[in-house]
Amino acid sequence: MCARFCLRIGAGSVEFQADVIQGDIHPDFWAVARALEQQVRGSGGGAAVCVYHRGVPVVDIWAGVQDERGTPWRHETTALSFSTTKGVTSTALHLLADRGLVDYDAPVAEYWPEFAAAGKEAITVRHLLCHEAGMYRLRGRIDHADRMLDWDHVCSALAAGEAAHEPGTRNAYHGMTFGWLVGEVIQRVSGMSFSDFIRKELAEPLGVDGLQIGVPREDRERVAQLLGGSLGRAGEDRIPQESRVLQWSGRAASLLRLPFNPRRTADALVVPGVLNFFFSPDALDAPIPAANGTFTARSLARLYAMLAGDGEIDGKRLLSTHTVMQATEVQNTRIDGVVPFPMRWRLGYHLAATTRGVLSSGFGHFGYGGSGAWAEPERELAVAMVTNQVAGTPFGDLRMLRLGASALRCADAR
Repeated sequence: MCARFCLRIGAGSVEFQADVIQGDIHPDFWAVARALEQQVRGSGGGAAVCVYHRGVPVVDIWAGVQDERGTPWRHETTALSFSTTKGVTSTALHLLADRGLVDYDAPVAEYWPEFAAAGKEAITVRHLLCHEAGMYRLRGRIDHADRMLDWDHVCSALAAGEAAHEPGTRNAYHGMTFGWLVGEVIQRVSGMSFSDFIRKELAEPLGVDGLQIGVPREDRERVAQLLGGSLGRAGEDRIPQESRVLQWSGRAASLLRLPFNPRRTADALVVPGVLNFFFSPDALDAPIPAANGTFTARSLARLYAMLAGDGEIDGKRLLSTHTVMQATEVQNTRIDGVVPFPMRWRLGYHLAATTRGVLSSGFGHFGYGGSGAWAEPERELAVAMVTNQVAGTPFGDLRMLRLGASALRCADAR
């Protein structure tokens, strides 16, 4: 099927008006639209993609449906984007560092005194951001996923708990805890609620509508319903059996002293009720800064375009070049303890991968379910995708990798 379109010579873009693809795209990036069309036709659901090149949006398209009733995806539709949220949360903290209010190498307890309990005095903000704090475990600290909506309860549990290892000696993905650890520092330093800080200090200065972590009830209509996913509601009953497999393989990994251990993965990501929780509208009732951001692709792409532009976009500077360089410098290259490969952690961002390989200067954050966003400063390129068709694994999804590769090929051909 070929999308019907008309070439808008003056605007230098192709405007789609079709039952599959809608939005605007520069003719040089036609392959990205083709990749999105194939993706939505193959997997179902809906998705949106946005690409910035050299500081200018060259792709802003969407396709498919936003719910099981078949409501078309719209320009303003947002999608729950799971761990893609961490890149936004990290950028928020970098704003405070840029203003001299946070020192990456200062102890977390300097900003959050209660965090010093249980021998955690030496853990620094840098350790949090590059996943070296040893505070990845959520399982056992809370009794049910519903507790994730109680910010104070989770932060108190983390502040009181022990670290799993000496900070700085290992990296292990803080899959859920990252958000509260970094988010509480943001709240303590700024004096603002986390959601307000994201809105006032990040979304509004970027000029984006569709960058929220925790969604007020009045904004819920624009959030796409999560669809599909082998780990959706029907998967909850499989956790006990899969947990036994994780425990067995974890013991084997411990005996062999392997850096990756599936038990750590379960500790970081699995608490009772977690799968059903994220498929419920209640999951948006409060900010979960590692996992429940709802975004448009254009809001994410603009944020990463700012980072690809050394902290500036459209003549407006949000971060200094020095802070961007610090934030995006690789901190470790070891195999991760929770994710079974090296993540090349920066300060809150990880490597940027496509089906063409890993980008040497690229960084970003992907999320379970297929969403993701990254920046590549050498090409001045930023790519983002959000989707409601949950697929792939907690460790990656080919859809974002393919779309990123299409954007790379188009950018290199210009």
